[in-house]
Amino acid sequence: MTDQPFDAKAFWGQFTAQQAPAAPAAATGDAPARRLVLTPASEIDDEPVVWAWEDSDGGRIPAGSFGLFAGREGTGKSSYLIWMAAKVTKGELPGAFEGEPRAVIYVAVEDSWKFTIKPRLRAAGADLGRVYRAEVATIEDETVTLSLPADNKLLEEAVHEYKVALICLDPLMSAISDRLDTHVNRQVRQALDPLARMADRTGAILAGIAHFNKSNGSDASSLITASGAFKDVARFIFAFAADDDGAQVITQTKNSLGRSNLPSLAYRIIEATVETTKGAAKVGRFVLDGPTERTVQDILGAQDAEVRDALSTAEAFLRTSLADGPRRSKEVEEDAREGHRISERTLNRARKSLRIVVRKVGTDWYMSLPEHEGDLNDLKPPEDETPLPAKGAKSAKGVRKGRVGTLGTLRHDEPLSGDDAQ
Repeated sequence: MTDQPFDAKAFWGQFTAQQAPAAPAAATGDAPARRLVLTPASEIDDEPVVWAWEDSDGGRIPAGSFGLFAGREGTGKSSYLIWMAAKVTKGELPGAFEGEPRAVIYVAVEDSWKFTIKPRLRAAGADLGRVYRAEVATIEDETVTLSLPADNKLLEEAVHEYKVALICLDPLMSAISDRLDTHVNRQVRQALDPLARMADRTGAILAGIAHFNKSNGSDASSLITASGAFKDVARFIFAFAADDDGAQVITQTKNSLGRSNLPSLAYRIIEATVETTKGAAKVGRFVLDGPTERTVQDILGAQDAEVRDALSTAEAFLRTSLADGPRRSKEVEEDAREGHRISERTLNRARKSLRIVVRKVGTDWYMSLPEHEGDLNDLKPPEDETPLPAKGAKSAKGVRKGRVGTLGTLRHDEPLSGDDAQ
């Protein structure tokens, strides 16, 4: 066997020859359902980011992007979105739209337009002629809520026709088709990926309100409820938090196209009175106070520490209360509530954490530490609470109208009267 130099061209050519068709297929007139499109990077126009909102610290919201405003209930997310919408309609949002009033599409599902949305827009100083309520009319002339991605085409057509700069989805979850499971990444992306592409094509901002779940922690983006696809697809995320001392803070936790360490912003929600066609109305008005050193992570971390402290207190209480053996659950719960100011939710979390055993004996429920579980077997109900043997299907009587069972259990010697004696 003689050594010959490696011929790379011949080596790879054999695979090309094997994979290539012998002859082109005859034309059938039917176009393929899908085809691969390859575009060299040299033919793609690159350009700088256009910031729809840019303050002295840097760009915060890029034009043509999809993003989220997230936080717990009552932290002012919707009030902020109203504020932003008002600025866009007046051309007062610092950035690319400044000096150029633009239209806004507002999809509100949970709040009333006549009682909440419009009065808030008035209080924020919006140009009401540039804010559009978005609904969908069916063939039967019924008006229904916008559903994404089914209505994406209608939405995009409206963006072009009305020169829309901002689409508000409040809340985002209610605008997503109920046929999609918002806890499954793949299904969520079926709704969000087309929205992100629409934003990129049109240059409009698509901003959705999202809520935090009930978990604890200081990573705001990870607290956004449902699938992680929401935070993955978003190009920007603003987190909102309010402390017990009244401090309210916005922190940008994601800024894919700009700085990741932008200063947080302090804000307030104040009461405002606006004149409507039927009299004065009082609403909340968002006020942005400017940069602050405090962050949403600081507030969430402090709240998380408080929760951990409360849980530790509840666990210590249960260990002490049940140290001598099982006790009636009602007594333990009352002692926790009245004597130690432990909430029912915290007590339940502590019970699960300590694997407290709960069992019914007679008509009462008892709690026990795991190491004393055997003592529950020795408990017996009082003589006057000994339950009757279970009735068979033939002997059991149905409940008659006007007879409501008591919370206790009938005693063996309890006499029956009226129809029950028959």
